[in-house]
Amino acid sequence: MKRNKLALAGLALLSVGGLMLAGCTSGGGTTATETSTGSSSAIIKTDGTEPENPLLPADTNEVGGGRILDSIFAGLLYYDKDGKAVNDMADSITVEDEDTVAVKLKEGQKFTNGEEVTADSFIKAWNYGAQISNAQQNQSWFSDIVGFSADADSDLTGLKKQDDLNFTIDLSSPVAADFALRLGYSAYYPLPSVAYDDIAAYGENPIGNGPYKLAGDGAWQHNVQMDVVKNDDYKGGRQAKNGGVTFVFYATQDAAYADLLAGNVDVIEGVPPTALATFESDLGDRAVNQPAAIFQSFTIPQNLPHFSGEEGKLRRAAISHAINRKEITDKIFNGTRTPASDFTSPVIEGWSDSIKGSDVLDYDTKAAKDLWAKADAISPWDGTFQIAYNSDGGHQPWVDAVTNSIKNTLGIEASGAPYVDFASLRKDVNDRTIKTAFRSGWQADYPGLYNFLAPLYVTGAGSNDGDYSNPEVDKLVAEGAAAADLEAANKKYVAAQEILFQDLPAVPLWYSNVTGGFADTVQNVAYGWNSVPLYYEITKSE
Repeated sequence: MKRNKLALAGLALLSVGGLMLAGCTSGGGTTATETSTGSSSAIIKTDGTEPENPLLPADTNEVGGGRILDSIFAGLLYYDKDGKAVNDMADSITVEDEDTVAVKLKEGQKFTNGEEVTADSFIKAWNYGAQISNAQQNQSWFSDIVGFSADADSDLTGLKKQDDLNFTIDLSSPVAADFALRLGYSAYYPLPSVAYDDIAAYGENPIGNGPYKLAGDGAWQHNVQMDVVKNDDYKGGRQAKNGGVTFVFYATQDAAYADLLAGNVDVIEGVPPTALATFESDLGDRAVNQPAAIFQSFTIPQNLPHFSGEEGKLRRAAISHAINRKEITDKIFNGTRTPASDFTSPVIEGWSDSIKGSDVLDYDTKAAKDLWAKADAISPWDGTFQIAYNSDGGHQPWVDAVTNSIKNTLGIEASGAPYVDFASLRKDVNDRTIKTAFRSGWQADYPGLYNFLAPLYVTGAGSNDGDYSNPEVDKLVAEGAAAADLEAANKKYVAAQEILFQDLPAVPLWYSNVTGGFADTVQNVAYGWNSVPLYYEITKSE
C-alpha cells in the first residue's frame, strides 16, 4: 500500500484551488474583510425556514435546518467564505494512505453542557447515523467507512479510538483524500452522550459545541423562529462577533424582503422573484448578487408512467429541449441565474461547459417534438405533466414559465403542482408518494464535484430522491473518488455526467447566484461560497 502522509491544509488547497469567490457584495458595502465594532450583545435577525426534522446532524439535509445546525455545532473542520477547509475541533486531519484518515482533536473543547468533546463524541454519533434502524437521512454519508451496511444495523468497525483525542478512520474504498475534505459537513458533527437518553427530545432542544447555542427553553418556536445566542465556551475559528442570531421562519420570500425594506430584519439570503428587477436599486451597496455553489433542476421519478426505459429517455430529452432556459433566466430572474451546462456548479474546480451530450439542454423545439413523437410510438402519452414545488419558496413564476414552455412546444397539458410549504413537499418526496415531477437541486455541502454527483445520482444515496440507478455511473463516481489526484478524479466525474445527460434523472435548469441584502444597521456582512451568510462575522449597531 502506498504511503502518502498528506496534511489537510494541502488537501484543501488541492481540492479547492479553482474556487474563486470574492465573498463580497455587489456594490461598495461592508464585507467581512473590513472592520467595524458594533455591539457584542446585539442580536442579528435573518430569514429562515422551519427545519424539516428535529435538529440531528445525521437527519438534516435541507437548508433551513442546516443553517441552524452549522451555527450551534462544530465539526472537525469548517469551510471559510472562499470554500477553504479550516480545522475546527480537529488539531490535525491526516491522510495516512489512500484508505486511512487519522484525526487528532484539540484539547479542552466542550459541549454547552460542559461535557468534553472527545473521540467518542464523533465515533458514537457516526455509528448512530449509520444504523439503518435509526432511519437517518444522511446515513449514506457513512457508507465509505469499514463496517457500514445499508441493509442492517452494523457497527462502523473502521472507526478506531486511539485515546480521548485521537481516532482513525479506515475506509472500504480508496477515497481518503475526498473523504477528509467532506468532514466539515453537518452529518459528521459530534453528539454529547446525553443525546442518546432521548434522541427525539434532544433533537427538539439540541446541545451543541459551536459558536452559538440555543437561547434556552422555548428557543425553537415551531413555524415562527429559532433563537440562538453566543456560546462563550467555543474556542474555534468562527468566534461570534455578535450576541446571537434569530432565524425568522417566513412563509414567503416576499414577506422577508418587505421586512428588510422596513428595517425589521437585518440580513436575508433570498430575494423574491418579484423584486429581482429592483432589489439592487432598492438596496444600493447593501444588495448582494454573487456566484454560489447552487444547482437547480427538477426530478422526474423513475416510477412515473411513461418515464422509464427507452420511452422515458426519449420523453426526458424532449422535455429538456422544450425549455427556453435563456429566456426564463433573463425574464424571470433578471440575470441572477445562468442556464446550466452540467450537473454541478461553475464555482467548483473541474466544472465544464462542454460535456458530451450537454446539447440536450439546448432549446430546440424541432428536436423536442421529434423525440416526443418517437416516445409516442412506443406508448401514446396520456395525462398531464406537472412539476411540484413549495409555495413558500418563490418558485411559482419559474415553474409556470417552464411548464408553459413545455406545453407550448409539445402540445400537452403541463402545469405546476403547488404545495403549501417545503416540509409538505419533502414529506411526499421522502415517502415516495409523490405522483409528479418535482423541483430539486443542490447547495453544496463541501467544495468538490463528487458532492454534486454521489449524493444525488449514485444508487441508494441519501438524496437520490428519484431512485435513479445506473451501475456505470456508480462505477465512474467511485473511480473518481479513488483517483490519485484532482485532475484524474474530475475526468471520471465528467464521464459520469455524460451518462447522466443520456438518462436525465434530473433535468438541469440553471445555476443560482446568491441574491440577498442587509440593513444599514449591520456591518461586516459576507456571503460564503455556498450562499449562506457568515452570521458569526456580522456586527450590529445598537
